Amino acid sequence: MILFYCVTISELFSQSKHIKIIETSDVHGAIFPYDLIRDKPTTASLAQVLTYVNTHRADSSQLVILIDNGDILQGTPVVYYYNFEKSDSLHLLADVMNYIGYDIGTVGNHDIEAGHEVYDKFRAEINFPWIAANAIDAKTGEPYFKPYHMIKKDGISIAVLGLITPSIPNWLPERLYSGIQFDDMIETAEKWVPIIRSQEQPDILIGLFHSGVDYTYGGVDENTFKNENASRLVAEKVPGFDIVFVGHDHSGWNFVTQNNNGDEVLILGTTSGARNVAVADIILNYDTTDTPGIEKQIIGSLINMKDYIPDPDFMNYFYPQFEEVKQYVNRPIAEFTSTISSRDALFGPSAFVDLIHTIQSDLTGADISFTAPLSFNATIQEGTIYVRDLFELYSYENQLYTMQLTGEEIKNYLEFSYGQWMNQMKSPSDHLLRFKKDEAGEIQYSARTRTPELETRYYNFESAAGIDYVVDITKPVGDRIKIQSLSNGKPFLPDHTYTIAVNSYRANGGGGHMVYGAQIPVEELNDRVLTSSDKDLRYYLMKWFEKEKTVQPVQSDNWKVIPEDYWNAGKERDFHLLFPTKL
Repeated sequence: MILFYCVTISELFSQSKHIKIIETSDVHGAIFPYDLIRDKPTTASLAQVLTYVNTHRADSSQLVILIDNGDILQGTPVVYYYNFEKSDSLHLLADVMNYIGYDIGTVGNHDIEAGHEVYDKFRAEINFPWIAANAIDAKTGEPYFKPYHMIKKDGISIAVLGLITPSIPNWLPERLYSGIQFDDMIETAEKWVPIIRSQEQPDILIGLFHSGVDYTYGGVDENTFKNENASRLVAEKVPGFDIVFVGHDHSGWNFVTQNNNGDEVLILGTTSGARNVAVADIILNYDTTDTPGIEKQIIGSLINMKDYIPDPDFMNYFYPQFEEVKQYVNRPIAEFTSTISSRDALFGPSAFVDLIHTIQSDLTGADISFTAPLSFNATIQEGTIYVRDLFELYSYENQLYTMQLTGEEIKNYLEFSYGQWMNQMKSPSDHLLRFKKDEAGEIQYSARTRTPELETRYYNFESAAGIDYVVDITKPVGDRIKIQSLSNGKPFLPDHTYTIAVNSYRANGGGGHMVYGAQIPVEELNDRVLTSSDKDLRYYLMKWFEKEKTVQPVQSDNWKVIPEDYWNAGKERDFHLLFPTKL
């Protein structure tokens, strides 16, 4: 029996055992309270998490369990440096997590994105189990990582089952997860929960799932096989869990649902970047006169880390490594002749995105380049460019691909992109961008950031270079893109096959542009690939800048939005909505 109380811990029964489970998730390399990209202090880090954890470890009346829910090996220059630049030493993050004293962790999709060499080495260096029951070794049919782990302390038995989002093949090149297949989360839980319950007989069963809560995300539903965000579905469809810790969606969750047996399950998860931790306080009452067995009382909470100072011993211990990475990111690599901003890229042609197009085209020699802004609000100033600026220009560790697409597929790809990106405007008073709307037709605002929410994420706003085209925003999707010619003046032919430069996320189906736009079946995408870079694109950007020395970012204006009066009015209106403090 589980009871969920909205009371303080002191109000709970006295003859009991108190367990405090603290979750970090989607930390994305936020080890130190310092933004190495923007060169300024922050108020979120694992150094602050340690302060919070140690505060409770000092309380002998409670058992503290520290868990991590994945996506920790990507996101900041610190982890990038130890993933790829200083890979021959103990990974700093392994050293950090061992120092902090994690009890268990689950693997995330961005951890897999780092590649076998990185995550296999990291797993060998950490002092705690890294679990994911549905990541299956293709040769043996057994879990590649440990499927679950038992934590037994102070006479209490806690089982933790790990799951990872199974959508990884939709985003990443196969070589990053070679030999691993990703099974459906519900089917995997249905297999392992009875095993755990019968063989281990735990007092508490925890789900530690690197997967989100909204199972309708991306236009799917609860019956979708290998649903990307199936955490809630598992909690509700597979009886036995007391708590399901979630991650991946960066949303922050704390609510109670019911499983098929009518039992309550707490859904709990953090946002990202160590801004907060998710905490489950559990009271076990073993001796109750009215209820047979163990009575469990569970309280969930999200605790902000900005209220805690960084642990001084931690900061001192890891100061040399911090300084080493700081010197790395502060290395000058080129000069920019003008300032560029990703804000411009949300509304039309921009020098920010066209710089990526230029580099992708130079590196590959492809006929056409596809890319999108990977930062929402980034500015790189005129003058000296440093390594840290590349993390603003290109936020993810994607590889660079070349593929073959026909002219018709390219046109359909762009129709899909702009259909997700731009609204069909009926008049100049309409919005240019597609915002999420509520039932009343009003723009939805994020509960966390209090900003308008776009219908699709900005990193799916894909444009093209190498062709000249117009986007008519008064037309419906499917009839708004008109490709006039190749940018070199040659005709653009629907039945001709062209080479395109595109990142690995998009090439493997991420965002749906290839599958739903170009209408290439998922199983045929790999057949279209001509080349794949050995390293991530950011590495090649760095080498390109170092070679060029002086870079003049230019907006190529190979595409435009029409009617221009509609576009200008909508652009101005929506700019003020997204960036209200400054023009």
